Amino acid sequence: MPPGQPARLSLRGIGKVYPAVVANQDIDLEVAPGEIHAVLGENGAGKSTLMKIAYGVTQPSAGEIVWEGQPVVLRDPAHARSLGIGMVFQHFSLFESLTVVENAALALPGKPDLADLARRIEAVSTRYGLPVDPHRLVHALSVGERQRVEIIRCLLQNPKLLIMDEPTSVLTPQAVRSLFGMLRKLAAEGCSILYISHKLDEIRELCHTATVLRAGRVTGRCVPAEETPASMARMMIGDELPVPRHARAAEGGDTRLHVAGLSRASADPFGVDLADIELEVRAGEIVGIAGVSGNGQQELLRAISGEAPLDTPAPIRLFGYEAGAMPVARRRELGLGFVPEERLGRGAVPQMSLAQNALLTAHRKGMRRAGLVDFGAARRFAADCIARFGVKAPGPQAVAGSLSGGNLQKFIVAREVLQQPKLLVVSQPTWGVDVGAAAFLRQQLIDLRDAGAAVLVVSEELEELFEICDRIAVIAGGRLSPLRLVAETSVEEIGQWMGGKWPGCADAR
Repeated sequence: MPPGQPARLSLRGIGKVYPAVVANQDIDLEVAPGEIHAVLGENGAGKSTLMKIAYGVTQPSAGEIVWEGQPVVLRDPAHARSLGIGMVFQHFSLFESLTVVENAALALPGKPDLADLARRIEAVSTRYGLPVDPHRLVHALSVGERQRVEIIRCLLQNPKLLIMDEPTSVLTPQAVRSLFGMLRKLAAEGCSILYISHKLDEIRELCHTATVLRAGRVTGRCVPAEETPASMARMMIGDELPVPRHARAAEGGDTRLHVAGLSRASADPFGVDLADIELEVRAGEIVGIAGVSGNGQQELLRAISGEAPLDTPAPIRLFGYEAGAMPVARRRELGLGFVPEERLGRGAVPQMSLAQNALLTAHRKGMRRAGLVDFGAARRFAADCIARFGVKAPGPQAVAGSLSGGNLQKFIVAREVLQQPKLLVVSQPTWGVDVGAAAFLRQQLIDLRDAGAAVLVVSEELEELFEICDRIAVIAGGRLSPLRLVAETSVEEIGQWMGGKWPGCADAR
């Protein structure tokens, strides 16, 4: 920062205390004009709370905020935006019943013309490689598409300080490259960027400086380019990063899921039609499905989970039963576990306690007695999830919406894994989860597979799929590629297939 020029934002002695936890304690952080500053830490380290304070969502219990050399009290996000502060949230703040352009209009002052705003959205989305249709309803968008909407909505405000909380967690590698190019351009023009990510390679590539938090306190500062991912991980977790390990080779036992010739038109006019899907997942193996968000993952998972049952039972078989038309409850009774990509809303009800959320899918595990709910058993099960998966929560009565994204993800995965399903279907298992927790969750999936379960993982993280899977396929344009043994393919080949260019594909060019 040039001598005499004030920092764009200074946080001095910031503290935030909630009834059950100290989220931030005596935190100092400074970001200069044109600086890309990373904030690192484990899930629950206090990163998101600190960013919400900087955006006016949350008021600090102690400390001072200085904006361009002047002390300020950020009354609310509208006040922050008026100063030039924008934020892209990890948990989306979109109205699902509104269109993309209507959501964007709500974040802008006055009453913008929707037709003109739609053209601006199309221009921004094209310029930065974040394609999205401004007229689509948000509830019909995939997680990756919703992330794009959040980013575009923020860019429309021309911010002086851009706060990004896990912005690339569900973006494709190509979109990440475009985003980084855009962020570097913004920084070169003087925009300051506060960047939260658990992807340490991204931090090293993009960020100029970094502040490390642990348990709500600053534990270190560094220049990411001068560090390695391992050294930054040690700063974050205070230990060496665990590496997931397979105890044995895949068994390839009985078929737990068999999809044969599944074709289905999407109920959403903007959705993706499934075309002749063939898929088999056997006991004792992990099968991965890679692909760019919005290529039919959502439609396929809803068909397998039973959230959108088929008209006929034949195309899907679970544990030998024709299950295409089965309701969700019956599929779970047979031994299906499911972790959806949306943590809040589908994976957990944010206003309910962890014990109540455990009851939603695990009530068959001794939580019913003589037709009544055994709430004591639900609390014990939730406490077991918390203890065994290292969830940072004050207890089973903690409200799900009060947990950090990574800790809520650990709880949801724990809830499904501890039911010992015969088949576990997981979408984006480590989205927004820190490096230590991500390694832990991947190991839990491997351990479940080693215990004889079948596991189907849908993820946009190619490195994750290659780390844990035995076989892998790609979904593109509603079509599924042939399954390949991970040992017989490569990230480069699967990356090419993500464009729909695999041998024998009708869409291959």
